[in-house]
Amino acid sequence: MVKSKTNSEHYKWGNNCDGWHLLKTESLSVIHEKMPPGSFERSHLHLYSQQLFFILLGTATFKLGQNVFVLNANESIHVPQNSIHSIQNLSDVDLEFLVISEPKSHGDRLIIEV
Repeated sequence: MVKSKTNSEHYKWGNNCDGWHLLKTESLSVIHEKMPPGSFERSHLHLYSQQLFFILLGTATFKLGQNVFVLNANESIHVPQNSIHSIQNLSDVDLEFLVISEPKSHGDRLIIEV
């Protein structure tokens, strides 16, 4: 089946952010997410899941451990399991990206207070 934002399960998260499940299985998750300007995700880690974030539109400021990375469209970053990370949109335009998790990261999220 062809999947897109128009025909996928939608959910809201964080500061008025959107997510669409393009693939949702136990072993693999692919989500298209949108973050408005000024929005952010809390620092967290996944005990079992590794993730890849691929930027579609906009600029992401990504924290991975003690490092900060600025990612632009058509760039990605790999997050190994047990790695503290967060993403934020410090720009004045929407940020859209794919987050691919193996296995799925739902139910495998530990918030880290920094």
